[in-house]
Amino acid sequence: MPINRNSLRVALSTTLATTISTAMLALTPPAMANPDPSDWQSVVADAEGQTVYWNAWGGDTRTNRYIDWVAEQMQAQYGIEVEHVKLDDTGSAVARVLAEKQAGNDDDGSIDLIWINGENFAAMRESDLLFGPFAEALPNFALTNAAENPEVVTDFTLPTEGYESPWGKAQITFYYDSAQTETPPQDMQSLLTWAEANPGQFSYPRIPDFTGSTFLKQALIELTDQDEALYQPVSESDFDAVTAPLWAYLDALHPHLWRSGRTFPDSGPHLRTLMSDGELSLAFSFYPTDAAVAVMEYELPESVRSYVLAGGTLGNVHFVAIPYNSPHKAGAMVLADFLLSPQAQAEKQSLAMWGDRSVLDIDQLEAADQALFEQGDRHPSALAADALSNTLPEPHPSWMTALQDAWLERYGVN
Repeated sequence: MPINRNSLRVALSTTLATTISTAMLALTPPAMANPDPSDWQSVVADAEGQTVYWNAWGGDTRTNRYIDWVAEQMQAQYGIEVEHVKLDDTGSAVARVLAEKQAGNDDDGSIDLIWINGENFAAMRESDLLFGPFAEALPNFALTNAAENPEVVTDFTLPTEGYESPWGKAQITFYYDSAQTETPPQDMQSLLTWAEANPGQFSYPRIPDFTGSTFLKQALIELTDQDEALYQPVSESDFDAVTAPLWAYLDALHPHLWRSGRTFPDSGPHLRTLMSDGELSLAFSFYPTDAAVAVMEYELPESVRSYVLAGGTLGNVHFVAIPYNSPHKAGAMVLADFLLSPQAQAEKQSLAMWGDRSVLDIDQLEAADQALFEQGDRHPSALAADALSNTLPEPHPSWMTALQDAWLERYGVN
């Protein structure tokens, strides 16, 4: 039988390619084992020279300048480069990690650390997208005194189980121009009355903005008579019955908002800009020191004052987490630990930097570290020291998504 030279050539080529591929696989080093946070010296040594891609919200100059400061400190103290990947929506980073997992990219992901909490944490845990547990093994985690401060190990009712590390606190805080408003509203019903008397002087950010969505939850907690349902998965409740008072309230409120509720500000910082421009005389932020910092930086008039509603306001802790496929887990852990250091926490809480509240139990720190947090006399536009004592807990994370979807269906995207 004559030899088919083309077939022989193909067969030889295939055999050679297979041999080369096998040899290359034999030479490929195995994937590195995940660093062990209990061997901290090794983690720090492995982290030196790494570049950590930190995906974090980039919508405010204050958070951005703090992250820039952190990057400088990480380079100087640990030889770690930090790249701030600025996000408009944390959900986009969650989707990226999920897409990488579906594509089989389990070792060389594009995200090393992510600023996260709430429904995004729940989604990543459910899809097994996070590295851990690591958080409670970080050397500085003990400074949170978690046994006395369970909020640092609980995220929207869900236990964190070491899969994310706390780094700051937030709580809804209202602020108003005292030159225009003598007595600001103290609850949701009086807010409606105030808006009717002061048309166009208040608004909230467009959903699904996080601050705007938090306003919906704040209103729902106060208005519904079934608030216990909010701390269970939304699927276990009659959503329409629980939320009916909220939609009735918003239907009444919207015609009296900025631009008659036909459009909404983009974000919390946009609310602040509208206050600065004189278009609003009442606004709110998820950062209690927001107004005071803005007054110090001449963004808002000196007549602005901060307050919380009489029945308390919604608050939570924000965290950082490490995706399961981060190629720089050692560097990410060193960064997460640095964020918990007294130096980093005090700098973050400083009104001259950001004003974000610390997650550390400051009373348990050594005297020298406690001194880092001293800021002198309270700024006139800042809250009193005990004003945030009544913090309302966050609902189950499933309510966030359900409320956002219902709002968009009811009021559309403006």
